[in-house]
Amino acid sequence: QVRPVESGGGLAQAGDSLTISCTSSGEISSVRAISWFRQAPGKEREFVGGIYRLDNFTTNYSPRAARFTVTINNALNTVFLQMNNLKPEDTAVYYCATTSAYYIGTDEARYDSWGQGTQVTVSS
Repeated sequence: QVRPVESGGGLAQAGDSLTISCTSSGEISSVRAISWFRQAPGKEREFVGGIYRLDNFTTNYSPRAARFTVTINNALNTVFLQMNNLKPEDTAVYYCATTSAYYIGTDEARYDSWGQGTQVTVSS
């Protein structure tokens, strides 16, 4: 079993940059990919972007995530989501999810483990 835990959320102002983290414990060797999702108030959860833990660290992003970058530090079992030029519409709970499948995308059923989320609030 893999247990991802998000951290680093908080308050930011429009135009700021913020990096949040997802650190996993447990059977890390079973993890093939890690993705970020977010859920804004009153909206459905949406895919942001993800990275393959090995496989040349290939990434994939939602078309709406042009200001975001996903990176990984395998030595720390941690995936980062760097968010630049934050906007109030980026306000959401951000979740990371892990999968043992060779998959990065929107299908939440393909993910095995989810974190509890970290709140990011962007003021104008």
